[in-house]
Amino acid sequence: MRQRLSSEPDRYRGRRRVPTPPRSRYAAVVTTAFVGAGIVALGAGAMPDAKSVSPSVLDELRQASITSQDAAARADAADRATRSDARDSQPGVSQQDPWLLPMQGYDFNSPYGMRWGKLHTGIDLVAPEGTPYVAIHSGTVTKAGWFGGYGYAVIVQHADGSEAIYGHSSAVSVHEGQQVKAGDQLGLVGNTGHSYGAHLHLEVHVKGQPLDPVPWLQERGVDIKLQVEAYYTEAAAS
Repeated sequence: MRQRLSSEPDRYRGRRRVPTPPRSRYAAVVTTAFVGAGIVALGAGAMPDAKSVSPSVLDELRQASITSQDAAARADAADRATRSDARDSQPGVSQQDPWLLPMQGYDFNSPYGMRWGKLHTGIDLVAPEGTPYVAIHSGTVTKAGWFGGYGYAVIVQHADGSEAIYGHSSAVSVHEGQQVKAGDQLGLVGNTGHSYGAHLHLEVHVKGQPLDPVPWLQERGVDIKLQVEAYYTEAAAS
């Protein structure tokens, strides 16, 4: 039997953190190329008479411009490959079957751990009631409905055997036995069950035991505190 949530009232505090995708090295290289091209253009404009420039000098200028463009293209390709390798080196992270945030624009509250003498077996993400939330990974819906202290809840079992529990929903959007992909809507944030304020309660279970979702998801490219995911970062940087 899974442990129930604490019946003590939650206190929702904290600031909303907006994800800021890391700047690509490609942007820096392209900027350098454009600056270099601008200097060349200014130098050419400063010449008293373009006809006085020898063909060999013009060829050198054209070759320098082509070289800068080639360097930028190579840097871009290398940067994309680096991002792809970093993403694929994380367990379960791929473009075909990614791990994602359950929603955007929430306040992280009540982490996993002991609270008022009881183990809080998940994390609470505060958002307005009715906010849609989605599957963090593909899998099979094994529960969709009332689930005791969790209120209306959805449980998704993933291919690796882990389970994600989404609790306190105002409504669920899936049915038991349904196959879902990462990003599919599962339900709406609510305040049902043992809850004292609208939020999504998220748990991760492995072999029937709850684990802290924060490091678990970080290993899979998702920083749920900073609201950053590998899939989002890759798409934004492309």
